Amino acid sequence: MISLATSRRLRRTPFSEGVEAAGITAYTVYNHMLLPSVFESVEADYHHLKRHVQVWDVSCERQIELRGPDAGRLMQLLTPRDLGKVGEGRCCYVPIVDHAGFMLNDPVALKLEDDRWWISIADSDLLLWVKGIAQGGGFDVQVSEPDVSPLAVQGPQSDTLMERVFGDAVRDLGFFHFGRFTFEGRPLVVARSGYSRQGGFEIYVEGSDIGMPLWRALFAAGRDLQVRAGCPNLIERIEGGLLSYGNDMRGDNTPFECGLGKFCQPQAVADCIGRDALLRAQETGPTRQIRAIEIAGHDLPRSDRAWPLLAAGQRVGQVTSAAWSPDFGVNVAIGMVDASHWDAGTELQVETAEGHRAALVRAQFWA
Repeated sequence: MISLATSRRLRRTPFSEGVEAAGITAYTVYNHMLLPSVFESVEADYHHLKRHVQVWDVSCERQIELRGPDAGRLMQLLTPRDLGKVGEGRCCYVPIVDHAGFMLNDPVALKLEDDRWWISIADSDLLLWVKGIAQGGGFDVQVSEPDVSPLAVQGPQSDTLMERVFGDAVRDLGFFHFGRFTFEGRPLVVARSGYSRQGGFEIYVEGSDIGMPLWRALFAAGRDLQVRAGCPNLIERIEGGLLSYGNDMRGDNTPFECGLGKFCQPQAVADCIGRDALLRAQETGPTRQIRAIEIAGHDLPRSDRAWPLLAAGQRVGQVTSAAWSPDFGVNVAIGMVDASHWDAGTELQVETAEGHRAALVRAQFWA
């Protein structure tokens, strides 16, 4: 069995003590931090997530804070999504691209105040990019990584658990809205969001010292709800079509190829990085795009590589994430497919690590 050697370059989190006491069996690395990936097993964790409630250490979703008079202007420069009508207390999914219109990150932005934003990032060193843009553009803004570590509460019983810890008002949060709720005298940002389709919240724990007290409080309050430590689940996220930057999309993809066109309004944003390239890409349309793929058979081999998608022996795309779905009884997958073969119902072959399997392009994801 291969172990993961840790050092100061690979950071632990404010919740690592609780995660390890809960029986973590596998980690991955995300933004130079430990991210739990399995507790009991991927399938057992999946069933529990869909039926009960889990607490996830997602501290690896690092925050980039923009603070100062030009914070809003810099935030809009970074993304082609039109933020003109975004008010305080809102979360926004914001593709961030380079000057050529290629994806750098797909974070969630939180507008704390007119002059203060948090960017909750996916797995890439976006902080360096934002600092460079701010410095090079002469923006009156401070760009930093604050001591903020998200803790997610996900699953059908998440509202009940959160109410017990934060009070009745937490139930009133709308999807992708956030408010400030007090824990042990500390105001914390709580958003109705999360990397699952099961519903839940993300608590932006500001201050590492409060991490384990909050962890313990959530578990104490949720004993009768069968609360467990959990983590983003491979099967569940594929069923729901939740994309993983670095897996399903990378720095050579445009937002339109990733199915994120609805979050891009370059025609409405006069000053955003990559605007001209995105306008051209929008006009011509993508030549490949993310699709839901159903793969024949049962168990799939594990792989850390994309699997080619073939039509008549010719490569027409690739499968980037795949797993057996117990609830739907099929192998679910996410793939990037060429325009010539992306129509729903198209029959393809996928070249797995253990041979070819039949594959079918679906009209939509499963959940």
